[in-house]
Amino acid sequence: MFEQTFRNIDDVLWKDDGMSTELDYTEQTSWILFLKYLDDLEKANEQKAALEGKKYKPIIDKAHRWSVWAAPKKKDGTFDHDKATTGPDLIEYINRDLFPYLQGFRTRAEGSDTIEYKIGEIFSEIKNRFQSGYSLRDALMLIDELRFNTQAEKHELSELYEGKLRNMGNAGRNGGEYYTPRPLIRAMIKVIDPKIGERIYDGACGSAGFLCEAFEYMLPQATSTKARKTMQEKTFYGKEKKSLAYVIGIMNMILHGIEAPNIIHANTLGEKIADIQDKDRFDVVLANPPFGGKERPEVQQNFPIRTGETAFLFLQHFIKSLKAGGRAAIVIKNTFLSNTDNASVALRKELLENCNLHTVLDMPGGTFQGAGVKTVVLFFEKGAPTRKIWFYKCDPGRNLGKTNPLSDEDLKDFVALQAKFKDSDNSWTVDAKGIDKTTYDLSVKNPNKADEAELRDPKDIIAEMAALDAESAAILKNIEAML
Repeated sequence: MFEQTFRNIDDVLWKDDGMSTELDYTEQTSWILFLKYLDDLEKANEQKAALEGKKYKPIIDKAHRWSVWAAPKKKDGTFDHDKATTGPDLIEYINRDLFPYLQGFRTRAEGSDTIEYKIGEIFSEIKNRFQSGYSLRDALMLIDELRFNTQAEKHELSELYEGKLRNMGNAGRNGGEYYTPRPLIRAMIKVIDPKIGERIYDGACGSAGFLCEAFEYMLPQATSTKARKTMQEKTFYGKEKKSLAYVIGIMNMILHGIEAPNIIHANTLGEKIADIQDKDRFDVVLANPPFGGKERPEVQQNFPIRTGETAFLFLQHFIKSLKAGGRAAIVIKNTFLSNTDNASVALRKELLENCNLHTVLDMPGGTFQGAGVKTVVLFFEKGAPTRKIWFYKCDPGRNLGKTNPLSDEDLKDFVALQAKFKDSDNSWTVDAKGIDKTTYDLSVKNPNKADEAELRDPKDIIAEMAALDAESAAILKNIEAML
């Protein structure tokens, strides 16, 4: 129903000089979609209040309502072109009136967990990139066709939005930061099996894919009003440092049916993990923290195991953020299993001695488009030492890439075998007693298959080379800054 509208919106964005990448398209679609959603929510709340004989106080004042500036209507419901601002006047209104008004909600809101505060956060962190008020007018008219009134409409919009996120993830190395392949997320969630009443956390939530998929997985459990309220308000929590990802994550959760997302716009690594209290801990952690980043010394001081590698700091944060008995599934670069640097060895020791690292899923190259690295998923429980580790090597039998992505079928065998930690041609069990206590090396080597030379797609090799070049350039830049 809405698919063609989304295509038309992309066409409009493509023609505007203010936008050049999939990231720009998604960002600009997101803030307009959010305001349209907010208007539909206001209308629904007004109708509900009227039926109950109550008076409803709108969040957005009359002058800034969608129906006034974005989509004025005649009495017969058709679009009123005479009242619709366009061209330079529309850009002027957006930049000098609407955005400052919406940004002000951050200081006017009664609490950081309110929708009002989220409005202020979103519009304080992004800017309007439209340069043509005529293009913006076209986009507004198209988005006005979208409806958030029924669950079916929201579901279709969430599917279309996921498509935009997938395209963004495929667009290049930076886009890949925000998108984890959904088949991998779904497999991780099936293994963790979250329940209503548990608090689920992602401290590097990006586009909130883990939280959205966990919501979808748990939805059939919500058979009562109390359970649905718990899922809406006290189940899904996230933090995100980057402004664009924060906006996209909130919009993605809203489209999936979470009306007031508990996502905080903050640098997770800026928090001293020694300050994390019992009340701050979670039952479940699901995450794909960014890897390859280099954190400054003052950030490293927040952690007992000091390292510049972003992913290793996140791993410490996640372990500390789990309750005793809490469960986690974390994506990390596969070199973590065998790196010989002090931080890697110390972290593996921490995992094995203070957590039950029961499963390691080894993913094939090409799982993450544009990232150029291989990854593993660590599944562990906090509070008891590791006794046995079950390894599974995912082998789809083909080279993964943009035109041949990871599928749910590729991970079906893993999920089935993991339930009983069953050994097979692609899975095996290692006794923790046999692990070298000087290196804690956890290298993934399948004893059930002879080593085979893996023929890699040249595009994957080039992507990996580009990623390594970019990483090297960043390191050199840091060294230059120290001189």
